[in-house]
Amino acid sequence: MIFATLEHILTHISFSIISIVIPTHLMTLVYEIVGLCDSSEKGMIATFLCITGLLVTRWVYSGHVPLSDLYESLMFLSWSFSLIHIVPYFRNYKSYFSTITAPSAILTQGFATSGLLTKMHQSAILVPALQSRWLMMHVSMMLLSYAALLCGSLLSITLLVITFKRNMDVIGKTKNFLINAFSFDETQYLNVPLRNYHRYQLTQRLDHWSYRVIGLGFTLLTIGILSGAVWANEAWGSYWSWDPKETWAFITWTVFAIYLHTRTNKNLQGANSAIVASMGFLIIWICYFGVNLLGRGLHSYGSFTLNT
Repeated sequence: MIFATLEHILTHISFSIISIVIPTHLMTLVYEIVGLCDSSEKGMIATFLCITGLLVTRWVYSGHVPLSDLYESLMFLSWSFSLIHIVPYFRNYKSYFSTITAPSAILTQGFATSGLLTKMHQSAILVPALQSRWLMMHVSMMLLSYAALLCGSLLSITLLVITFKRNMDVIGKTKNFLINAFSFDETQYLNVPLRNYHRYQLTQRLDHWSYRVIGLGFTLLTIGILSGAVWANEAWGSYWSWDPKETWAFITWTVFAIYLHTRTNKNLQGANSAIVASMGFLIIWICYFGVNLLGRGLHSYGSFTLNT
């Protein structure tokens, strides 16, 4: 009872803090107040600590790692977004994740704590398939990879939006509008206002960071899939069964493998590779959340039923 109450309190504290952090961060984008920016970063650190405490508390009183159902995985995903947010802060990097990670954390946590998943708020005994040492390894790697890939994909989507708007200004009413709308050529900016060249520099940095984050996410996804295959062989006697979750995990891996391959060709970097990453954003949500709506296959314990 005490642990459940503590978990409830930590949930509301973390949600309240991050609800304040988002408008605070948006204000820093407009007014560039140093003290306000530092406050928003410390707010995300506090959120991270609260979610960490929540997960540890649930782990203690449930007796197993809190990664067994959709509610727990959403809370871990929110924790992952918070982690990605604060790592650049401690390494003194200029972060481009803040506008992405904070809303992502609050949306995932908000859905997890909504009335739709109230049946999952109470920890239950693990089903036999989940009573394995591979649970923490496989699920944590998959969720961390989802968080990294989602952040990288959102950076790519941001790059596409800025590139499109920037090229609208540059191209104007030229006949090659449809061809050049997503062009990523620095020579366009030789005779344009300095503001547009700053946009170009921003897209270059977004492209760089999206590549790095997606590269990390792809590595984690590969580890997660391989560990899941080993676990599946132990639990079901087969490394791969082409069940819906496995199929979409493979599709996700393939899409981001294509993205990384396009990065090897300089002509396909920038907006072209960002289009592939943007497609990956949708694929990840289908793999993680959409398949759970079906409630079918060997991973059906991750599905949920809407409360009425």
